[in-house]
Amino acid sequence: MKKQILVGLCLLAAQLTFAQESITLFNGENLDGWVNHGEEKWFVEDGELICESGPKADYGYLSTEKFYKDFELTLEFKQEADGNSGVFIRSTFEGTKVTGWQVEVAPPGKDTGGIYESYGRGWLIKPGPEKDKALKMGEWNTMKIRVEGSEVTSWLNGVEMVHLKDEKIGKGEGAIALQIHDGGGIRVKWRNIQLVSLDVQ
Repeated sequence: MKKQILVGLCLLAAQLTFAQESITLFNGENLDGWVNHGEEKWFVEDGELICESGPKADYGYLSTEKFYKDFELTLEFKQEADGNSGVFIRSTFEGTKVTGWQVEVAPPGKDTGGIYESYGRGWLIKPGPEKDKALKMGEWNTMKIRVEGSEVTSWLNGVEMVHLKDEKIGKGEGAIALQIHDGGGIRVKWRNIQLVSLDVQ
């Protein structure tokens, strides 16, 4: 009996270890594993993923080929020019129409770290204005997003920006995606995009 319990514990530990392995979503060389939605520019330069407004100055998205349900995502971004962008979770696409939720990446005073539902309820939660100082415009920033069940938490440079529990998000399924906002003149760099799955294997 003790042996059976020990074997069971070892299997459980192995499953948890597997579930906690980090996955590199961006390889620093090309866009393998990603899908471009729209006509805005996404390219790799000096090991960094760069998005730029194209001639149409429309919305654009770069999504993972795979869907991710429960996870902890960390990435770095540097806003150049306007810097209006975002990170989408559990999202699906029809052209450049997205169904899902965005963790905002925007210039100072524009609620970076807040959660927005596109083509739906709009803003679900914004960080308090005092947290805006966590954003370093024109420098590298580290964002962490934890999505588990119906709960989403975002951090910017170690500062918790928002925590939201939402039944609709809990039912969502889809990809992770980076956004370039419409309007033109936008350029954002990304690197070190890492994901740890929280799904039970």
